[in-house]
Amino acid sequence: MIEAISIARVATYGEKTECLDDLRQINFLFGANGSGKTTISRVIADPTVHSSCTIRWRGARPLETLVYNSDFVNRNFTPRLRGIFTLGEVEADTLQKIEEARAKVADIETKIGMLKTTLGTPDDSSGKRAELRDLRSAFEEQCWKIKTTHDPHFQGAFAGLRNSRTKFCDRVLEETDGNQAAVHPVDDLKARARTLFAEGVARLTLVPTMDAQGLLDIEQEPVLAKKVVGKEDIDIGALIRRLGNSDWVHQGLRYAEGTGSPCPFCQKALDEELLAKLNAFFDETYLADIAAIARAEEAYRTFADATLATVDAALASGSPHIDVEKLRPSCDRLRTLITLNKGHIERKRKEPSTPVKLEPLAEPLDVVAAIIEQANREIAKHNALVDNLIAERKTLTSEIWKCLIDEKKDVIGQYATAKSNLDKAITGISADIETKIEDLTRAQATLADLEKQVTSVQPTVTEINATLASFGFTSFKLAPADDKQQFYAIVRGDGSDARETLSEGERSFITFLYFYHLIRGSTSANGVNVDRIVVFDDPVSSLDSDVLFIVSVLIKRILAEAVDGNGRVKQVFVLTHNIYFHKEVSFDPKRQQGERRTHETFWVVRKAGNATVVEGHQKNPIRTSYELLWAEVRNPNRSNLTIQNVLRRILEHYFTILGNMDKDAVIAKFVGRDQHICASLFSWVNDGSHNFADDLYVAADDTTVGRYLSVFKQIFLSTHHGAHYEMMIGSEEKAPVPNEGAVAVSAAGLTMEVGVPHFGTAET
Repeated sequence: MIEAISIARVATYGEKTECLDDLRQINFLFGANGSGKTTISRVIADPTVHSSCTIRWRGARPLETLVYNSDFVNRNFTPRLRGIFTLGEVEADTLQKIEEARAKVADIETKIGMLKTTLGTPDDSSGKRAELRDLRSAFEEQCWKIKTTHDPHFQGAFAGLRNSRTKFCDRVLEETDGNQAAVHPVDDLKARARTLFAEGVARLTLVPTMDAQGLLDIEQEPVLAKKVVGKEDIDIGALIRRLGNSDWVHQGLRYAEGTGSPCPFCQKALDEELLAKLNAFFDETYLADIAAIARAEEAYRTFADATLATVDAALASGSPHIDVEKLRPSCDRLRTLITLNKGHIERKRKEPSTPVKLEPLAEPLDVVAAIIEQANREIAKHNALVDNLIAERKTLTSEIWKCLIDEKKDVIGQYATAKSNLDKAITGISADIETKIEDLTRAQATLADLEKQVTSVQPTVTEINATLASFGFTSFKLAPADDKQQFYAIVRGDGSDARETLSEGERSFITFLYFYHLIRGSTSANGVNVDRIVVFDDPVSSLDSDVLFIVSVLIKRILAEAVDGNGRVKQVFVLTHNIYFHKEVSFDPKRQQGERRTHETFWVVRKAGNATVVEGHQKNPIRTSYELLWAEVRNPNRSNLTIQNVLRRILEHYFTILGNMDKDAVIAKFVGRDQHICASLFSWVNDGSHNFADDLYVAADDTTVGRYLSVFKQIFLSTHHGAHYEMMIGSEEKAPVPNEGAVAVSAAGLTMEVGVPHFGTAET
């Protein structure tokens, strides 16, 4: 049985989906011609051709649908009607076998439906498929959190996946199954990623290294620690040593110009013997030491300047691998120590007799050298990566994914386990369905073989002809059209073809009778006993009241079978625009105060603007045509385009047809513009129901409509029929509420089909 129908974007249905839900065994739909009823019947007949429409079946078990609409009439009213097979009179045990075979088919279909419900629909909206979809959705959310967390650092590894949750999740699962890379700390991966995935990545220049061994060697120079003095065995040497002024004497001696010149120390004439002794005191050894001191000073300055230049170059290199914050204080300390040592050596040069000890540079030099060496190692690694960039990026990407899946291995494991269980369940259910479908095919074949033994088309011909004769259709009948008697022809009493000369009413009636008997049979020798859903879409067009009544009686038999539930008809839809027929076929004396019974639903199909709207109702919404006209007046969403015509028809029915009142006497009770409006209403009565009003009244706005409604009320009050007005405007249908009360059907819709008995005696 159909539980719900959803329709959108087809025919007169707009983007908004119209839903008929909670459908029961009997479903009545009322609507004017062109409102969208036939579209509903076509969707039921074949939902596969309407991609924007869906049908939900109870237990996911679709049933055969038989739809009577204009498509059925056009398809079947042909020179030869396909014969309808029905069960003939056979032995009881054969019928028992057929019933058992049919029960087996129904049982297997039920089991298949239950399995399909458990499995879920192909759109993954229910069952195990929905569970799998929800599991995947939740896992994708977890994976996306990984991406969001690490995306700022690993964009290169996520290339092509950063805008798709599905693709990113698929990559996580792919890497989980096949990634064999080693696991590295995430910080190391980030550092490598900054290099490998950087834009415009290129080789870096090594930072110059120091060769400070010369400075360290000078620290050990013996002459610096030696007291450099003159020759000790010269008699003047004892005096110089005692005075400790060797450096002073050596400096002054350079001012001695020779024998007889003024002594640089006492300004007396310098004799030859003293000059000779002074020169002898500062012998070659002394002079060699002095030269060694000078060489040490010069060398130290050269080595120091070179070392400091190298350090300054390292600081200014801008290399990302130089720890400037650590290097700078070490460099400053080294510079200070070198400056001190330069001072020590300079003092030694000036005072050779004074021993000096240089500040040790080994420790600060080692610190600076270590920083530079570490930077160069990193630069070398960087350059190696750049030299093999594609391979290194691939390796790094693999290691990044390995790190991430290792980080979330618990979440991934839980998903894999849950998915495996659902996959096994879905595979098992699918296999069960396939097995059951094979069983169903065999059971249906058995049923078909049994039905072929006992089915016949002749009973249908006999019954249809009897029905035609009973209602006075004696000028034509059905007759077998071939030797095998599997087709019918519509013939006259003399056997000539009657199809082309049938009236519209005769054509409608015989086609309906054909459909009615098809409900209980099949156009093939098998399939007679399958469960069915039956749709009647406007089956009484062009039928007179007598035939309309018998059609209603026949349809009510089908309705009774659907309510009983023991026959082949499991659900019925009745769609019509004929109020008389709707009231006739939907009449149920057991219905309490109009409330729908548990086995039925009521719907109204109507146009709202340019789109169809389907409304459900808790009560039978269809009253008499006169009540519907008043319902339109009460409707706050009434159409300004048609309300004047509704008012006209009420006045025509009440005052002209029933009351036979003089319209001029009524018009005379008004003055001014109100009299003009009153006269316009009554002039429409005289002009007839299908003339065009002038534009003033057709294109009325809310203000104009309000004025007309006011005059409409005054017509009743001024003629002393106010009680009738109050009764109709204040009835139980005072305001239309969804699913309650009468439906305010558009007056334009009620007058579209001229010549169809829509409203009993009130409409022709």
